[in-house]
Amino acid sequence: MRLILPSLALLLALAAAPAFATDLASAQRLWLAGQKTQAVELVEQALTRAPDDLQLRFALGVMRMELGETAKALTIFTRLTQDFPDLADPFNNLAVLHAAAGDLDAAQSALEQALRLQPEHAQAQENLGDVLVRLALRAYQRAQKAAIAPSEALAGKINRTLSLTRELRTR
Repeated sequence: MRLILPSLALLLALAAAPAFATDLASAQRLWLAGQKTQAVELVEQALTRAPDDLQLRFALGVMRMELGETAKALTIFTRLTQDFPDLADPFNNLAVLHAAAGDLDAAQSALEQALRLQPEHAQAQENLGDVLVRLALRAYQRAQKAAIAPSEALAGKINRTLSLTRELRTR
C-alpha cells in the first residue's frame, strides 16, 4: 500500500501553500538533505504557532510514517480524520498504517470512507484493491483450515493469492 503522495512530492505541494510556506519549504530542504530530525522539529515548531494547520499536521504525519514512527503517525492521521472528516487523504494514509500493522478490517473501513468522500481517489482505490487481496487470502486460508479434507481448488487459490500478495509487497 502507498501513501496518498510520495512524501517528497507532498512536501513540495504543501510548501506552495500560503500558510507557513516558508516553514514547510525549509522542512522540505532539510528532509531532502537527510536532516530528517531537524525537518520534523521545524514542522513541530510551526505547529506550536498554528496547531490547527492542516498542511503542517499532514506533513508531520507523513514524516512520522516515513521515519517508521507508526504510533505517532497513527495518532496524527486519526486526529486529522476527526478534525477534517470531509477529506479523503487522511483516511487513505490512516488505512496504510492499519494495513501495515495487519489490521486489514480497519484499513478497509478507512479506505471505504476515503472513497465515499472522493470516489475517484486513485490511490485509495488501489490501496483498497491491495487490502481486498489480502482479505481474500485470509478467507481462503481460514476455509482451508476449516475444511474436513484439503481442497486442491482452494490450495490453488491460496497459492495464486500468495503470489499476488508477494508481488504487491515488492512494489
